[in-house]
Amino acid sequence: MEQATSFIGFVIENLFHFLAFTAFANLTVGHLIMILIGLVFIYLAIAKEYEPMLLVPIGFGILMGNIAFVPGFKIGIYESGSVLNYLYFGVSQGIYPPLIFLGIGAMTDFSALISNPKLILIGAAAQLGIFGAYCIALMLGFSPMEAGAIGIIGGADGPTAIFLSSKLAPDLMGAIAISAYSYMALVPVIQPPIMRLLTNSKERVIRMRPPRTVSKLEKIMFPIVGLLLTCFLVPSGLPLLGMLFFGNLLKESTVTKRLADTAKGPLIDIVTILIGLTVGASTQATSFLTPKSIGIFLLGALSFVIATTGGVLFVKFFNLFLKDGNKINPLIGNAGVSAVPDSARVSQVVGQEYDKTNHLLMHAMGPNVAGVIGSAVAAGILLSFLM
Repeated sequence: MEQATSFIGFVIENLFHFLAFTAFANLTVGHLIMILIGLVFIYLAIAKEYEPMLLVPIGFGILMGNIAFVPGFKIGIYESGSVLNYLYFGVSQGIYPPLIFLGIGAMTDFSALISNPKLILIGAAAQLGIFGAYCIALMLGFSPMEAGAIGIIGGADGPTAIFLSSKLAPDLMGAIAISAYSYMALVPVIQPPIMRLLTNSKERVIRMRPPRTVSKLEKIMFPIVGLLLTCFLVPSGLPLLGMLFFGNLLKESTVTKRLADTAKGPLIDIVTILIGLTVGASTQATSFLTPKSIGIFLLGALSFVIATTGGVLFVKFFNLFLKDGNKINPLIGNAGVSAVPDSARVSQVVGQEYDKTNHLLMHAMGPNVAGVIGSAVAAGILLSFLM
């Protein structure tokens, strides 16, 4: 009888000990909030098809990161020696973003920009969101380095946001990355109302001249000249810009098709999985749910609005100096943010609401790819001034 009682006591004691290590015992309201956010991301990706390649890994990563474990067992992403910590190394040290840019370069056709170089000015104007958010963040009490990392959200470029925040404000990288990718996914929701508000019925139906045919030589020379011009101007942007233009040269040279196919296929897919999953997992409620994180999310929305507004208003201003027949449709101004190709698709969709025969997609790709270059240049400028 004594042995039975002792055994039962042993079982109960160890059962309670086991339960103390389960996620149920360590769960907090914060973990539940983050798990709900992760489920929302997955819902938006699957049901609404908002950037599923990004939101599914990020959403699932948020679920993984908010399993409430007991510290010390090398499980969490911030615990040295854990598997997630090793995978997160590529984010924290800025390794994954240049690899993403290599794939983007290998899949991007810069013909629309080469055929109409003035469209690069729209991509530059949309970077107003970055520097506008930077100024506002400074006024709200963020340090200059934190403000620079937050401002880059306005470029709507997740890899660039991760790269810059890993250098300037590593502690805020999770919040900045989640904000950047969230607003990239919400491009079809955020941009159309701003575009309609800032344009009139006459401007929305402006027809642009078809882009000229671009020669193979021009396509090959563009990444070489682009690299030299941008990186001589902003050397600190070399990791991103160098990989972007290198990937594009692999594509346009036509003699390195296998390398280009690898860069734009398996490589970028693998890195996207790793970057999405680890960025999501970095949103542990214990370190993520802070007033600063909420402030960053709100500032990110504001910077995105400023960027879209800057692009559209710049086109309207630029049109004052262009003759009839050469004017630019302001509805492609939104495409200056570097959410490729979603913001260009938004230009097309909104344009066809007012004229079903007016095709703006090819024109919008010009400022769209210019925005990719512009956000990387802006990141390089901020890095050189703030480091």
